[in-house]
Amino acid sequence: MESNQTNDMREVFTNTEKCLDPYLRCAFNGAAQTALGVSGCGLLAHAPQGCNYLVENAFSWQDCDYTETMTLCTKLCEDEIVHGGEDLLARTILEARELNISVLFVLSACGPEIVGDDIVAVCEDIQPKVNFKLVPIECAGFRGSQYDGIDITLDTMLKRLAGNGSKKTTNSVCLVAPHANANPTWMADLEWVKNVLAQLGICVVATITHSTNLSEFENVSTAEYSLLLSHDAGQRAVEYLAGTFGIEQLCKDVPLPIGITNTSRWLNEVGEQFNVQRSAEELIVRGETIVMETCRRRWPIARFFYRTPTAIVTDATVGIPLVRFATEEMEMTPELIALRSSQCYAREILKAELKDLGLKPKVVYGTDVYATRKSLDEVRPRIIFGSTIERHASEGLEVPYIFEVVRPMRQFRLLNREYFGYRGILNLLECIQNEWSDRWRSKQRRYAARW
Repeated sequence: MESNQTNDMREVFTNTEKCLDPYLRCAFNGAAQTALGVSGCGLLAHAPQGCNYLVENAFSWQDCDYTETMTLCTKLCEDEIVHGGEDLLARTILEARELNISVLFVLSACGPEIVGDDIVAVCEDIQPKVNFKLVPIECAGFRGSQYDGIDITLDTMLKRLAGNGSKKTTNSVCLVAPHANANPTWMADLEWVKNVLAQLGICVVATITHSTNLSEFENVSTAEYSLLLSHDAGQRAVEYLAGTFGIEQLCKDVPLPIGITNTSRWLNEVGEQFNVQRSAEELIVRGETIVMETCRRRWPIARFFYRTPTAIVTDATVGIPLVRFATEEMEMTPELIALRSSQCYAREILKAELKDLGLKPKVVYGTDVYATRKSLDEVRPRIIFGSTIERHASEGLEVPYIFEVVRPMRQFRLLNREYFGYRGILNLLECIQNEWSDRWRSKQRRYAARW
């Protein structure tokens, strides 16, 4: 593993050894996550049946309705993997002609791309014979992680589907990559953003992608600004929007709105850009009042974590804003920050945050479970913000508290609960409070029941 030590922090870059335990799925999964965010679509996986499991996973991640979204698979077998499956792909597309869909995304897995199947050419030949739009996406798993798959698919969607309207919609934004988020209920984060923008009088012309109608792509070019809702993927998409349609990116250099300070910074920047500072300030005052009154009445246990050594092992979307939340709201001391991705723009945001907070933690980009375990063993934190994986990876290290805030989690939350905004702060505090209580709960029955 290569390391580069600087005066302000220690950074450990991507592990050059073979990774046997990644946090992330492959590019094919990320492409499916993005494509299934389009309502009324169909998705055809040109892949062996085993790869179709990734499509099913993406189906649940986008919270799709199985009565509205169709998924198909060519179910490639040995003959097609060896000799090519273009004929089977063409037949499958033609058999889908009776489906009531507006667009069919055709995704290619590793096998067909290795043997040279040209899904773009097949789709061009078949397009005149079907009444829905065909969008081929070359997204074999070997092209990278699921975040790379998200970027590949967003790029293809915008180039093939986005309209070219010259007239801008006043006070409008396009939301990008809300699904590139390890919060298991990220749909609540998206809903918070939409509600806040509506209260500020800002129009959302498109959300790419979640419950996105095909017609919304026609409106993308009319947006004045874009808002990227992930620090893990989507930057290429907003740069394309800026270069092609002159859509300026908002909140580019600030963390996402998790925690008191990050939320106020994010709202102030949006308010200033749209000249609605007073409305933004009212939202901030009202939200902070709710948080403070709730904490005063419920007595959260933050006082027990003063200067406690802490590790943050998450995606960048949640992890970067958690640094300030842990430092300021919880008064912890982050000593390890391990992020699942390694986007350049996210690194710059994190560096600025650490410098502003005066922190010098160990930082690991593109971590895997092995690298996380080694880092935890070196740092020996008392608290971990992470997932179920870290609960197992930290066994034997005597870590008292593991706050499971990102996917995968032991207990999936049936109802969506946001991390963004002021209710998000309370949701995080509740997670911390419950873990603290569980730590001190008796693991053995110390008395015999009378009944």
